[in-house]
Amino acid sequence: MTRMLEIRNPRTGANDYAITPLSREELMARCMELRAAQPAWLALGIDGRVKAMLELCDAVDRHYDAILQALCADTGRYEWSVNEIEGLKGITRMRCATAAEALAEASGNSSDPTLRFQQQHVPYELVGIISPWNYPLILCMIDAITALLAGSAVAIKPSEVTPRFIKPFRAAIAEVEHLRDVLDVFEGDGETGAMIVDATDTLVFTGSVRTGRKVQERAASQFKPVFLELGGSDPAVVLDSAEPDFAAEILVRGAVENSGQLCCAIERVYVQRGVYDAVCERVVARMKALAMNIEDIRNGELGPIIFARQADILRGQLDDAIAKGAKVLTGGNIVEHSGGLWCEPTVLTNVTQDMAVMHDETFGPIVPIMAFDTEEEAVRLANDTEFGLSAAVIGDEAKAIELGSRINAGGMWINDFDTMGGVGALAEKNAFGYSGLGGSRYGYGGFRRFLRKKAIVIRSAAA
Repeated sequence: MTRMLEIRNPRTGANDYAITPLSREELMARCMELRAAQPAWLALGIDGRVKAMLELCDAVDRHYDAILQALCADTGRYEWSVNEIEGLKGITRMRCATAAEALAEASGNSSDPTLRFQQQHVPYELVGIISPWNYPLILCMIDAITALLAGSAVAIKPSEVTPRFIKPFRAAIAEVEHLRDVLDVFEGDGETGAMIVDATDTLVFTGSVRTGRKVQERAASQFKPVFLELGGSDPAVVLDSAEPDFAAEILVRGAVENSGQLCCAIERVYVQRGVYDAVCERVVARMKALAMNIEDIRNGELGPIIFARQADILRGQLDDAIAKGAKVLTGGNIVEHSGGLWCEPTVLTNVTQDMAVMHDETFGPIVPIMAFDTEEEAVRLANDTEFGLSAAVIGDEAKAIELGSRINAGGMWINDFDTMGGVGALAEKNAFGYSGLGGSRYGYGGFRRFLRKKAIVIRSAAA
């Protein structure tokens, strides 16, 4: 029986789009085609695969307007939709430039002169990717790029919340010889995602802890490795040595990028008491200056809440904080306009660790700020979480690095926020706690987690 899923527009609240997922038989058949084409893709060699990936960048440019319009409709925001397309091309070119070195095979000798080895890399034939709704294009491709360059075929299932971009993006893929045989993007919901797990050899899931656990359990029952890229409740620590306006700029940028709908957003702020009042004042001023793009998608820093259910989570966290004594310095409301939902840029003080806004993932433009006295207290508060995705420390560089080294998080920003893109070609990081599982998405590890390693050991005749 054919299934049709209606899709909500985040700016209007109306269901103005629909997708029709493939049946299990149809999806499995297409995945078999991808798998069958993988040996020829691998045989192209690194140079041939790089050429195809760079051609994809050109094809995306040819379909730029259609992809952009679809992303704007999917997410209700313009600037970050442009950034996604440019980011996809930038990441692809960066990965192409480092692929040969990252994928180089080793060889060597042992202490026995008659014994030597060759290291062979054997890519998984078919990699599955299940991606989320907050960055629909980049997060469906960030792992696909390295998997494809490593020699795998790839089957992607983006979120059913933001599927409009799939058709124009598939049109771009269809123009690239060889690549179109080993890469496809499937419309569908959780049922389709379960099929992707069943059809592939290994899988990357980006999304919530709850769904990640389901993916892991299903894959584990089939002895398939899974890489989980999950959520966070990322802390920022501001030391007395920080310049307040500089700190406020980082905190606000980290909290409101993509309207806070970012897994590595700054969601908890701890400020040393000596600069607490000054930092709070400047954060409030910057947050009050932000505008929501309610009237015009191109005007305003904050877009709508993409996933309507997230509005209920934000309301619940704000209500819980206020009921437990938090003070709202600005914002604090979910605004409805013509069916769309926006979260006001919000600053909370008088917060405590038992508030949901301080221990759950927020995914909205909310900045809760707490004072601390000693560095030991700051480390304890920052580590008081089940997550460990990333964190920031702002202040004297040497002291910030020392303190940051004691915080349990895979990415540590010192006097900045979210600079991983600048060093992601080489620097690797793992998620701590419930923020993820498996090898690094970044650096050379981003390629190598899609490779199985074979050691070819050769015994030669004695000289």
